[in-house]
Amino acid sequence: MKKYLIAVLVLALVSTTMIWANGDTEKAGSNDVIELKLGLNDPNTSNYYKGAMAIADNVAAKTNGRIKITVFPSGGLGNEREMVEGAMMNSVDIWTSANSVLTNFIPQMGILDVAFLWDNAKQAHAAVDGELGDLIASEIDNKLGLKVIGWMESGFRDTFSTRPVKSIDDFHGLKIRTMENQYHMAAFNSFGAIATPMAYGDVFPALQQGTIDAAENAVANCLASGYYEVTKNITDTHHAFVYILVGMSPKAWDKIPEDLREPFLEGVKLGCDQQRQFLVDANEEATVKLKELGVQFYNIDRAPLQAAYAADKQKAFASFDPTWVALVNKAIEENK
Repeated sequence: MKKYLIAVLVLALVSTTMIWANGDTEKAGSNDVIELKLGLNDPNTSNYYKGAMAIADNVAAKTNGRIKITVFPSGGLGNEREMVEGAMMNSVDIWTSANSVLTNFIPQMGILDVAFLWDNAKQAHAAVDGELGDLIASEIDNKLGLKVIGWMESGFRDTFSTRPVKSIDDFHGLKIRTMENQYHMAAFNSFGAIATPMAYGDVFPALQQGTIDAAENAVANCLASGYYEVTKNITDTHHAFVYILVGMSPKAWDKIPEDLREPFLEGVKLGCDQQRQFLVDANEEATVKLKELGVQFYNIDRAPLQAAYAADKQKAFASFDPTWVALVNKAIEENK
C-alpha cells in the first residue's frame, strides 16, 4: 500500500511539473520573434526600398521587436505577379504589387487605371485610405484569400519625349511606349499619339533607335532608368496614378497574434506614409538633377487632354460596378 501511495505521489508530481513546463514553453513561445520576408520588385537604390525598410523599422518599433521583417529587393522573391501567386500558395509572406497586376484577378480594380482619374494626390490617397481601399481589401480577401495591409505608390506618371510636347497638338503622330493598359493606351490615342505597348526593358534601346519617340513614368524613373540621355523633354501630363499594394499571405497573417495585429498595422501604415514622401522627395531631386543635365520641363494645359479623353473615360466608367464608381467620385468631391 505504501509503495502504491508513493507511486501515485510521484506520478502526480511528474504530471504537475510537466504542466508547469508546458505552460512556461507556451509563454516563452508567445514572446518569440516572428520573422517575415517582404518582396520588392525594385532595387535597393529606389524610394520603394526605402519605404519597405521604413515599414520594417516601424513594425519593429511598434511591436517592441517581436516582429522582424527582412526586405528582399530586385525581385528577390519573384516579380510582382509571382509574389502575389506565391502568397496565394503561402510561399511568400509579404508581397508588393502595382494595382494593375491585381486587376488580372479583380477586374473592378481596373478603375484605378482609368486615365485622369485624380486631380491631385490628396484624392488618390483619400480613396485607398478610405472606403474604396476597404472595398478592395475585402474583394482581395474574399477572392484571393490575401490580406491587404498597406498602400505605397509610384504616383503620377508624366511624359518623356525626344521632341518637345507643349500642347495637345504636339502629341500628333508621337509614338509613345505605354504599359499594356487599355485605359492608358486609349488616352494617348485620343490625344493623336500612337500608343505602343512594350516591355519595360525594351524601352531604352527603342528610344535610342527611334522605334518610339516617347515613354511615360514617374519623373524619378526618367533619371534612374537613364531615359534622359535620349529624351530631353518632360511634360507634366499627370495622366495616370499608380499604386503599389502591400499584402500578406493567410499563413503569414495567422502568425501574428491578436495582441500584435493593431501595432503591426500601425507600423505598416507609418512606413507606407513615409514611402509616399520619399517618392515626392525623389521626384523633386530628380527634377533638379535632370535640369542640370539639360532636360527641359513643360507645364502643359491638361484641360484639352482631358476633353479629348472624356468619351473614352465615360465609356470606361460605364463598365464598372456603380458602387466602385460612386466611391471614386466621393474621394474626388471631398478632396478638391
